[in-house]
Formats: sequence, C-alpha cells, structure tokens
Amino acid sequence: MRRGGCRWLGVLVKGCLNLPCLRLAGAWGGRGGRMAGMLSTGAEAASELTAPAQQNGDARDERPPGSAEQAAAGGESAPGVGGQVTGSEERAPAVVPGPGRRKKRRGATGERVVPPPKKRRAGVSFGDEHFAETSYYFEGGLRKVRPYYFDFRTYCKGRWVGRSLLHVFSTEFRAQPLAYYEAAVRAGRLHLNEEPLQDLSIVLKDNDFLRNTVHRHEPPVTAEPIRLLVENEDVVVVDKPSSIPVHPCGRFRHNSVIFILGKEHQLKELHPLHRLDRLTSGVLMFAKTAAVSEKIHEQVRDRQLEKEYVCRVKGEFPSEEVTCKEPILVVSYKVGVCRVDPRGKPCETVFQRLSYNGRSSVVRCRPLTGRTHQIRVHLQFLGHPILNDPIYNSVAWGPSRGRGGHIPKTDEELLRDLVAEHQAKQSLDVLDLCEGDLSPGLSDSTAPSSELGRDHLEDLAASAQKMDGVLEAAPQDLDTKAPAPGNAAETEVVNQETDPLCAECRLVRQDPSPQDLVMFLHALRYKGPGFEYFSPMPTWAQDDWQED
Repeated sequence: MRRGGCRWLGVLVKGCLNLPCLRLAGAWGGRGGRMAGMLSTGAEAASELTAPAQQNGDARDERPPGSAEQAAAGGESAPGVGGQVTGSEERAPAVVPGPGRRKKRRGATGERVVPPPKKRRAGVSFGDEHFAETSYYFEGGLRKVRPYYFDFRTYCKGRWVGRSLLHVFSTEFRAQPLAYYEAAVRAGRLHLNEEPLQDLSIVLKDNDFLRNTVHRHEPPVTAEPIRLLVENEDVVVVDKPSSIPVHPCGRFRHNSVIFILGKEHQLKELHPLHRLDRLTSGVLMFAKTAAVSEKIHEQVRDRQLEKEYVCRVKGEFPSEEVTCKEPILVVSYKVGVCRVDPRGKPCETVFQRLSYNGRSSVVRCRPLTGRTHQIRVHLQFLGHPILNDPIYNSVAWGPSRGRGGHIPKTDEELLRDLVAEHQAKQSLDVLDLCEGDLSPGLSDSTAPSSELGRDHLEDLAASAQKMDGVLEAAPQDLDTKAPAPGNAAETEVVNQETDPLCAECRLVRQDPSPQDLVMFLHALRYKGPGFEYFSPMPTWAQDDWQED
C-alpha cells in the first residue's frame, strides 16, 4: 500500500487543462517557504534541472484553488481542477478490526506510537482563516505583504521512514544550517504529531505528522488593481496585472490573484478556467461552480476555445502572417525554462504584425496549442523575442539569443548563466527561485551568505523562545490568529513582522520598480461557444507609446 499522503506539503498542484500535475516548490523551514532541496548539488542537480518533463502546459505559475499549499494552511485535501481530489493527497481510511481480525499492534512497551492519520475534508478552498493570516500595504507603486507566521505541514515521506530528522535535514533541506533547525527545536517551532519536538535524532515512522512554523516573506507585486471585466452567476472574468501569480506558488501566497479576489472582492471558491504566466497580463477567467468549470474545460479539450494575445517584440517583425510550428521542450520546470527542440511537444502559433515604430513591433499572437511559454519561445526562435522578456531575451542564450534554435551551450550551462544573471540583479523571483534553492553549481559564490554561526543561533533561539512566551502570555495585545479548538495554549501563528530566527529578516533587499514587474505580453481576448471576453489594449501596445 502506498504511504497515503506522504508527499511533502510544499508540493504544488499545477492546474493543467485536463489533469493536475505535481511540482515541487515548497519547503519545510526553507527561506521564504521554499524547499532547499529543490535544486540538488552535483550531478543530481544537473540531471534534475535538465530532465525534460513529460507534462506540458501554457504556464508554470498557477494551480487550482484548494491545492496542497491550501492544505498546508488548513490541513485540508488538495482538490485539482474542478474540485477533483488528487490521489497523492488522499489519506487511506483506518483499518477497522472485524470479527476474527486482531487489532493492529500499537507498539511494544517504551516504543513510540504514531496516531492514525487524520481524515481531511475534500473540496475545501481558501477561507477566511487563510485570508486573515496577514495584510497588505502599498508603497512605491507596489503591493506588499506584511511578514507572517505560517505552518508547513506534511506526513512523513516514504523515503524518510527509519531515518532521523537530523539526517533528513542534513541531506534534503539545506536552505539553513543544521544549527538553525536545532535552534528552531529549542524555540518550539517544530512539532511531531502535534507535540513539540525535543530532539532531531528521533527516528521517523510511517504516518508521522510534521509541522514547522516559519516566518514567511513574500515578494512585492504591482500595486495595479485587479479589474473585474465580467461577473455573473457562472463566471468571474478579470484583467490580471503583470507580476501577480494566479495561485499561491513558490514564495507567493497572499500576493496572488486568488487571495486578492478573496480578500478584497469577497470572491471565493473560484475555479480557474485557463492559465497565465505570472508576468503575463490580461483576460483571466474563473468559474463559480464545478459544473461550469467542467463544461468549459470540455470545450478546451475539444479545441473550441480561441485565445488572442498581443505583445511588443524586438525589431521589425515581418508584415505578412507568420506561423511557427516548432516543437517545444521543457528544459527545467524548476527554473522555468523551455526551448525549441525536435524532441519537444508539437505546437503551433500564428503571428501577425500590428505596428512598427522603428525599433520594436506590436504583434498579435494566436496560440493554437497550449505549451509552456509557447508564445515567448516561438518569438525567440523567430529572432523577435518579447522586448523585455527577462528569460527569453537574455544574453545567457548566447550572441544570437536563441534565434533559429542556435544555443552555443549545454542546458546545464544555460541554466547556470540564467540563474547567475538574475542572482546579480536580485531578481530570482523571475525564475521562481530564492537563494536557498541554489546548489553550489548554480549559485554565485561571491554572493553574501545569510548563514549565522552556531553561537549566534543559540542566542537567537533564546530570543525566539522568550518572544513566543510573551506572545502566549499576552495574546490579546497582538494581532493573533485564533488557535484551533483543543490547542488554546498554542499561539504561534502571530502576525509579527520580525522574527529572531528568520534569515530573511536580516536581509536588505532593494525593491523592484513597478516598470520592472511588467512584461509586454497581454491576453487580449478569449472566445468560446456562447462567450467572448476582451480586455483593454495595454499602454505599451498603443501606437504613440515611446520606448525609454
């Protein structure tokens, strides 16, 4: 029997148009809630980062509501598209002894007994308790999230059974030194089966339930509001600004369309009908019911949905209509990079130039298939990448920047150079990465380290323990989250903006400018049987737009 539910709760359910696929992106105690083991060291890193994935989609930042991160917040199951529960998140029911059947042995004297797994509710989306975790504030044209405490939860992975937590942390979670996790134990941040963990040497068993409280920071996004285009009894259609992911993913949670709509527009329990990259703006549709969601997804499967995008590309695009049918291969889902390759999935995009201002062209794009970064990769192949595309118009691709599929380096070298470029710009969020995800082979060895010595962490642990004690003694004076029934003594999830153990609190990051968060790719129109939705043409696509 498979160890039910023994997937790391950082696994994000990416909403494909047909079936959900799983993507590693969370962390148990990693910086900003990311998995330190995402990018492994040595040969393992190269093989994982370059292995072509078999599942393709037309975006990489989104997933359906009620996914595994939602389960992390509320201990709930992770429904996929249309409210279906993914098999990886289901828990097997407990075996009930029948006549003639002996009860399962509960453990010998002195042996640690693991309680049976709890049943999880299926089909529950984000609720008020999730929205209340923290709040927004606006500064310099950016929407920011106040740092907050967050619980990552998971049942023990199969490969961890019989191994100590010390071994698991030292081999799989390297975003922090072991001294940090030891300090987290002393501060009461780690729990095993809802009991405070006392020792990292404890050996894990099947069905062990782990909970780690971390101080979470989210990257800023544009302060541009999400405009409602249509709302009726069936659908909600919005004009999504660039830089905001549709669903919680990576370091983004409250700074996502799902959370903003729930918190600011009281639009909850929404079902995504298609996907957009985080940096792509424009028409984004949600169904209000599972029945409407399934109906439109069936239309998608039958190729009845027409999509039209507009973009601004480098140089003078041909005046005649251009059709690109080059197959696209996913180089790395973790870094989020694709390229044209004969081994890739077949796809087709039709392009038509709308205008040319002497330096760049506005182009209409009609993707007839839906592959990861399809429009962006095809434009790069044609030699006209999107003008400000931070990935496919990068010097990391070589002198020709990938034109004609010419890339004078291996996939490993390409990924290393892309990461190094964005690390230098402090823009790893573009790749959906953070410093803790980088293996020695990918990271910039000259970058400053945020690791602290063991002695300093001992002092921080004492400070964190003292602070937690103050919070428990006087929760009424703080912006706290109500404890769950039966855990009234636990008040660890507190909306405090600094934390003694948090490495992110010690970093000074330069905010991006609002212009840095815009990519010139916009979903202009979506049309299907009985509906057609438009969004306004963006400013950068206007005839009188001037480049800086």
